[in-house]
Amino acid sequence: MIEDEKIDITSGVDVREETAAEAPEVAQHDATAKLAEELAEAKSALLYAHAEAQNMRRRAEKEAADARAYAATAFARDLLSVADNLARGLEAIPAELRADEKMKGLVAGLDATGREMEAVFQRHGIKKMTTIGEKLDPNFHQAMFEIPSDQPVGTVVQEMQSGYMIKDRLLRPALVGVAKAG
Repeated sequence: MIEDEKIDITSGVDVREETAAEAPEVAQHDATAKLAEELAEAKSALLYAHAEAQNMRRRAEKEAADARAYAATAFARDLLSVADNLARGLEAIPAELRADEKMKGLVAGLDATGREMEAVFQRHGIKKMTTIGEKLDPNFHQAMFEIPSDQPVGTVVQEMQSGYMIKDRLLRPALVGVAKAG
């Protein structure tokens, strides 16, 4: 009868170990399987280590490129106040002094200095942001006050201090006045 012939599945492992000693091909097969498994694990670990090394190299290259691109950020930020003062000085010169023969050389020198500073900024990726008429963006603008205006609410209508970018990063936010409901 089939019911009387029950097979003990757990004893199969013991039978294999007992017969492995008598059959060297079984032991060799088990050793080969174990080596194949260890080889697969070693390949996986090698691929992981290679990928990790490649990621670290890319990260280091990006950090080095950022360091080169933005190394002068603090210096550039300091120069912005010089540029602002020069621009304010040029704007403050009245038309009659500009026309005066004695002052023309000084005014021309100041104008040339302002243009040269702008050219240096351009060469180093520093550019002035345009703000008037733009929607207030707290990432680029610092609202100082609100002004009744016919412009839509939140639109920049006055600029107190120019904002600057260095490459794709904010160097200094623009200080602005925004339109409020009138």
